[in-house]
Amino acid sequence: MIREWVQLTTLPMQPSLDFWKITGALMLSRDVTQSGPVSILVVHGALGSAEQMEPVAAELSDLGSVTNVDLPGHGSSPLGPEQSFSIDGFADALQDALMESLPTSDATAGAHSTRPWVFGYSMGGYIALALEARNPGRFSGIVTLGTKFDWTPEVAASAAGFLVPETIREKVPKFAAALAARHADAGGWEVMLQRTAALLRELGEAPLLTTAALQRVTIPVCIAAGTRDDNVSPAEGARIAATLPNAFHESLLDVLHPIERVPAGVIRSLMRRVMNMP
Repeated sequence: MIREWVQLTTLPMQPSLDFWKITGALMLSRDVTQSGPVSILVVHGALGSAEQMEPVAAELSDLGSVTNVDLPGHGSSPLGPEQSFSIDGFADALQDALMESLPTSDATAGAHSTRPWVFGYSMGGYIALALEARNPGRFSGIVTLGTKFDWTPEVAASAAGFLVPETIREKVPKFAAALAARHADAGGWEVMLQRTAALLRELGEAPLLTTAALQRVTIPVCIAAGTRDDNVSPAEGARIAATLPNAFHESLLDVLHPIERVPAGVIRSLMRRVMNMP
């Protein structure tokens, strides 16, 4: 994980897209390219932001109109006083924002052409599946990449153990500086790390994506991960895909976990495959 952090800090920053807010719940970024009625939602992972996902959003804009999300407490979106920094809390905020941004008939009736397709990276994929499980038909389809599903108290404690600001500042100062710049408008990176560690421990005690929850997700889904992703095993992804009613598992050869190391064209191809599923 330390090696991956160092790799992240050597990559150039991408230019920003235009941002807009919905009810203060989320800061959203919409790609300037509008490609017809298809809507695509991009959701970042833990410690991430919409800015980090801009190359993916730009690649997917060829397939439709892309909305790139800053979750509450990340990037340019402070955590609201009534918002929860949790998987359920993020799903709530995402639901509220989508309900307001889509016409009422589309948001409730679920026209296939207007219900968003989702690319969820890492934690973003977990959030998207959790929202779809509790509100089936919210999305048209979901692509997850590098999403961890097997959460136990031990796994969560191990992951949370890396999220110590003093350790990161000492061992990978460039990554600490990158996090500080990324989350300056969301309450600071140290607070974000503490909240993320608490979220992981909560998830370890009570995972949301149980077998029963996953079986409520009947839309097309791709569960993808790189063969060099240290966070997710191929067996884990294959098991989740087999549990979902309408899903496939994709192992990406020699791909690491950091989104900056994943060719955006690969993500575009996965999204196109999901869009063509019945």
